Amino acid sequence: MTDPARRWLTDPLLVVEHLTMRFGGLVAIDDFSFQVGRGDITALIGPNGAGKTTVFNCVTGFYKPAQGRLALAREGIARPQDVAALTLSGRRHRRFAGGHLYLLERMPDFEITRQARVARTFQNIRLFAGMTVLENLIVAQHNVLMDASGMSFLGLLGWPSYRASERAAVEKAAYWLEQIGLTDRADDPAGALPYGAQRRLEIARAMCTDPVLLCLDEPAAGLNPRESAELNILLRGIRDREGVSILLIEHDMSVVMEISDHVVVLDYGRGIADGTAEDVRNDPRVIAAYLGVEDEDELQKVGAELAGTPS
Repeated sequence: MTDPARRWLTDPLLVVEHLTMRFGGLVAIDDFSFQVGRGDITALIGPNGAGKTTVFNCVTGFYKPAQGRLALAREGIARPQDVAALTLSGRRHRRFAGGHLYLLERMPDFEITRQARVARTFQNIRLFAGMTVLENLIVAQHNVLMDASGMSFLGLLGWPSYRASERAAVEKAAYWLEQIGLTDRADDPAGALPYGAQRRLEIARAMCTDPVLLCLDEPAAGLNPRESAELNILLRGIRDREGVSILLIEHDMSVVMEISDHVVVLDYGRGIADGTAEDVRNDPRVIAAYLGVEDEDELQKVGAELAGTPS
């Protein structure tokens, strides 16, 4: 793991403020705020039912929050004054001196993907099982190819600009096949791959959309130790080589603690800890949440035990 520079404080890519999500009378997310640093791997962790996937669904536009602001600076820094100015304008996007700024809570999911450049994977693998491995990576570049084809017309005519875009799409797919170690399986059906390889392919497919923020929902679920190690190498490469920020939900704490620059802990829809992996590792509130400790005396006892002092 890189030396934590707390980039989520000094160079935020995504700023989530006072996020609240209700389903009827149920408050799933309650006044939750956190930031994702540019170039960081940020882990969102918490017990089952804490609200982690709901947060993801708000960030990626599948849900519209009841309250809150989700500001993403595609380039530059999401400065408070710029976010405030965009909020007051009533618009969803504005170009500032530092780059493009988006308010995700005002955008439909397809615009968040295409314009704000946020990509996502899901808990359940959603590959096109009948397509080849290579085709899965090319189809992820559909928007770029459709633009280059003039909505199919130029493609039908074999226009040189479309042919160039088509070659570039294949080259990008080949690059990601190499990164995930599946070059020799390019022509195999995606559904024929082992489970761990399918996980890596899904991440590579998301990367073919050129995201600035990659959201991964339990990428290590169901992986054996060797596959988890391969996943760690892939995610570090995406951060270090591609410069892409990663926001992930994960229950495998060995993965979280090994690769995360920043860890945010959610419990019953509220944030209870936020810092480096070392910051939250021994936080008694985090231990209590995972162990189901609710009583204040028990919480103090957990804290005392962690500190090595008598309770």
